[in-house]
Formats: sequence, C-alpha cells, structure tokens
Amino acid sequence: MGVVIESEFWEPNQSICIFLFIFCVLSIFLLPTKPAANVLDHAPPGAFLRFQRKFLLLYALSSVMEGLWAVFGEYEFAYYRLSKEQMVTFLSVGYAASLSIGSFLGMISDLVGHKKLCLLFYLLHLFVSISKIVIGTPTIWFTSIFLALASSIFFFSFESWMVIEHDKLGQRQDSLNDMFWLMTFFESASFISSQVLANYFVDGNVFKNVKSVWSGASVLAFVGVLFVTRGWKEARQTAALKDYHVSLRRHATSDKRIWMLSWAQACVHFSVAAFWILWAPTIVADGREASLGLIYPCLLGSKMLGSTVFPWFFHGPLVIRIEEYLMYAFILMGLALSIVAYDYQEIGVLVALFCLFQACVGLVLPSLARMRTMYVPNEIRGGIMSLSLAPANAAVVLFLFLRSYQYIGNSTIISFAALGLFSCAGCMYIFKKWGKQLHQSSHRL
Repeated sequence: MGVVIESEFWEPNQSICIFLFIFCVLSIFLLPTKPAANVLDHAPPGAFLRFQRKFLLLYALSSVMEGLWAVFGEYEFAYYRLSKEQMVTFLSVGYAASLSIGSFLGMISDLVGHKKLCLLFYLLHLFVSISKIVIGTPTIWFTSIFLALASSIFFFSFESWMVIEHDKLGQRQDSLNDMFWLMTFFESASFISSQVLANYFVDGNVFKNVKSVWSGASVLAFVGVLFVTRGWKEARQTAALKDYHVSLRRHATSDKRIWMLSWAQACVHFSVAAFWILWAPTIVADGREASLGLIYPCLLGSKMLGSTVFPWFFHGPLVIRIEEYLMYAFILMGLALSIVAYDYQEIGVLVALFCLFQACVGLVLPSLARMRTMYVPNEIRGGIMSLSLAPANAAVVLFLFLRSYQYIGNSTIISFAALGLFSCAGCMYIFKKWGKQLHQSSHRL
C-alpha cells in the first residue's frame, strides 16, 4: 500500500465551497418542476402546504440538534479525559442500544403514533442536555444510549409521520417525492448550521465553553417539544397489536422486495456510519495535518447537491427507472470506498472521493424512501425501517469491537462497507429484472 505523508497543513480551496454553494442555489431554481421553477411554489395549496412548511422547519430543527452533538464530539471526549479505548466503548454502547432497543421503537411508533415518538426524540435530547449541565461526567454513558435512541427515532419517525400525513391529506405523489429530497437537503444544510452554531457557542475555547453547547441544545430541545405539542394533530392509531403483528410478520417474511430493500438500507446505513467514524482518521493518518473543520461542510455540501439530482429523474429529461440509476449510484459509492480502502492517497484525492460518496448518498436516501413508499405499507413503515437498521448496527458493534482489539484495521472496515454497497447494486439489478418481467407480462395480457 502506497502512503503519501504530507508535511504541509492541507485545507480545501475556498472556490470548492463557493462552487458547491452556487450550484446548490442554482439547483433549487432550475429544478424541472411542474409548472413553476421553485419547488415550494408548485406545492398543493391549503392544509398540506402549511404542513409541508411546518414539517420542514421542525425537521431542520431536529437535524440541527442531531448535528450539534456530533460537531465537538471528540473535544467533549477530551473534556471528560476519555482514552481512545473509552471512546470506542462509548460508540459501541450507543450502537448496541440502537440494536437492542432501537430496532423495536419503529413498531412502537406505528402503534402509538409517530408524533409521540418525535416528541420522545426531543425529550431525550432535553434530558441529555440538562443532565450534562447538572451532573456532568457520570452521565456520559447514559448520554451514549439516549442519543443513540434519539438518532434511531430521527431515522424513521419523522419520515413515517410525513408520509402518513401526506396520504391523509390526499396529495399527489410528486409532492411526496419533493418532500423526500427536501428532507435530505435540509438535513445536510442543518448539519452545517450545527457547526456554525457550535463554533459560536464555544467562541474559540472548547474546554472553557463546551457547556454552552449543552445549554444551546437544551433550548432547542425545549422549542422542539413546544413545536410538536402545540398545533400538531395526528389521527388516532386504530390497529390492534395482534393485527399489526400479523401484518408485519407477513410482509417481513414473505415479500422478497421488502427483504432486498431492507438489506439495501442496512448496507447504506453501515457505510454511512463507517464513513463518519473513519473519514477524519483516514485523512490525518500517518501524521498528516488538514483542516477538518473546512472539509466537513464540503462533504455535506456534496450531499446537498446530490439530493437535488433526485427530481430530475422524475420530472426532467433524465426520466429513468429508480432501480436503474440506484444501481449505478451504489456502484460509484462502492468504487469510491474501494479506492480509499486500497490506498490512502493524498488528501486532495481522498476529499474528492469522499465528496463523490456523499453526493451519491444525497441521491440514494430519498430514492430509498421513494421505494419504501412503493413496497412498504404505511401502517408498518416505521417497524420495517427500524428493523432494517438492526444488521447495520450489529455490524458496527462487531467491527468496533474488533477494531478496539487491533484485530482489523480501518481499511478492512471500509472494504466491507464497499462490498455491502456492491451487494446493494445487485439488489437493484434484481429489482430492475423483476420490473422488466412485470412489464412484459402486462403487455401479454
């Protein structure tokens, strides 16, 4: 393996950030919408338009909170004087909680209502923030568990709530497709805002002002609680536990399309988790120095730009079957990670590969959400989504355990993530093959 050790401090060219910003703005105004150019202008009037704007605001607030805890994670570990082994244990505890408890939260969400689980998301963040301010060090392990459960809820409850509300209001499929990519776009933009907000809170001195980040998170969580509880209505859940269990078991065990879709989601979740854990250590490996704070928004900007490609495959001249372009997107993601795993490369090449990976993630996430709408019934959507994360969380816990004992290296973990993405491409190929067979059968009839 060839390793390039750089002696200079590397930082991305400012023109890259300007490029991403300009193209993200242009992508919003040049989207192939019907009939207007602005994506929010063509949304249906009335109740759903109000829900759409309020939901995106709520989702952006949730994304800011999710990103706020991640921005200064390592500095917070240093604040608590945790060793590297303890940091790995901290991450492992969180993913183990997501595996053992989070896998079943989606079913609870389907039964009691997604609004209640979204409220729990904010309450978990509020509890963590207040406990850090009041108690401090003894709560750090509980922090890992509660934040991991909040992240699990963030993955399935907000999307499921939005889809059910969309159907209840009787809106077009086009408006639902727009919501999927807008959620990915707003999530990435909010993560960048989290970085700006965290920098404002710490004011250049992390160890002195880190508690101000917790105070800011508690205020945001309290605002979220008020936002959800006041003025938001949700239809009562009428499905009995027995009927829900029968429906979930029938679809989860007999529908091969749901199997493959869940596997694809699990592989994407694992690859994204491995990416965010290892991207910084990979860049600064072998003593290299780089401005990670400037690279981070470039990665998220690439994800935002990738999400804006999604509407072109439905409204514009690039109309193509969803499983077909997903197949190529998974191949690109797998190739990008394969190159990283094979050779560290110079920092500029690594950043380019990581940006390509994130751009594909921005396209893949709303596309998988669209496929869930096609194949997963709404009444079990949360349960299927939470269960699909179980293999990914189990794999992360396993690899973190092996990594902590030096049984495997970072490149091995990245290689497994790449293999998973190539298997996703295979799943999309099977979807494509089934689609052709169904089309031929309909023509014969």
